[in-house]
Amino acid sequence: MPERTVLYGTEEIDRALARSASEVLSRRDPLPAIVGVRRGGVPVMERLQEIFTRTLGRPLDSGVVDINLYRDDWTLARAFPRVGPTDISFTVEGRRILLVDDVLYTGRTVRAALDALSEFGRSSCVELMVLVDRGHREMPIQADYAAFTISTDAGEIVEVNADAPGLEIVLTKPGRNV
Repeated sequence: MPERTVLYGTEEIDRALARSASEVLSRRDPLPAIVGVRRGGVPVMERLQEIFTRTLGRPLDSGVVDINLYRDDWTLARAFPRVGPTDISFTVEGRRILLVDDVLYTGRTVRAALDALSEFGRSSCVELMVLVDRGHREMPIQADYAAFTISTDAGEIVEVNADAPGLEIVLTKPGRNV
């Protein structure tokens, strides 16, 4: 039977996101537009947007990018990918973009998100913010901002549960045969 452990709860996540948001704002001008990767990155982006709004007195331009048609494994995963809407209603051209996702693992999701984002124009730079960096990269991709960095085995699963009133980070270890 798999073993599930809550690594971080809502309060710890909110504190870590506040630190990351502060780092984003202190690093460079101009202010970024914030783009969440559809599904896991969207709740993290929404939490960051709340922090940016409280800090700046206004929200940052924001959007959502769906990566399903840009994945390099979609034909292996299923015959027809479930494509959600991409919603970027601001100009990407020449902008600083903060790309947000929940868990950085192999780097393939981020690569797909960069490809999807490039369809909207050439930004001046794209910075990556993740809630959890768990290692095990298959592509040369590194987060600029990571709220948490954890060591995992490749067979373990790291999930961000956004179904609760807050967020929680859960580690699932595979079950052992006895």
